[in-house]
Amino acid sequence: MEEIPFSPVSREEIHKLESYLLFATLFRPEVLEMIRNSSERLTWVDSLAVAAGAIAREKARMSVSEIAEELGRTEQTVRKHLKGETKAGQIVRETYELMKNGRLNEILSFKDLEEVKKLKEEIGGLRVENDALKKKIEEVKKLKQEFEGLRNRIEGIREALDRIIS
Repeated sequence: MEEIPFSPVSREEIHKLESYLLFATLFRPEVLEMIRNSSERLTWVDSLAVAAGAIAREKARMSVSEIAEELGRTEQTVRKHLKGETKAGQIVRETYELMKNGRLNEILSFKDLEEVKKLKEEIGGLRVENDALKKKIEEVKKLKQEFEGLRNRIEGIREALDRIIS
């Protein structure tokens, strides 16, 4: 992964930091849960995006009025996010600090990814086992057909014997 610009200088670095903040925040387990259970998902995600944009621009030493103008929000909204007076502002700021301290794996809960990897491996094994069982079922079906054929032949022989005897 490329270097995260914690003190961005250029527009490109601001956008990188903003993107990293939003991505890392959105994929925090507690944020995913809040979004999942929220009746106002879009408002909540929008607030996180605005907070991420505001904090990234604050780190680039932009003024509140410049940030507000660039994000298309009021200065009051920007200030609330920057001061942590909003839940979105608090969470994004916390994400920034965790990222800065090199704790990105904790944020994104990569231990869950290990479990997913194990489950994929288990699924692969189950597919192989399933294929083997399908082959055995086909063999049993063939044997059943052979058995039915033999039974019909035996029944025919029995009928012929009954006719000969009678």
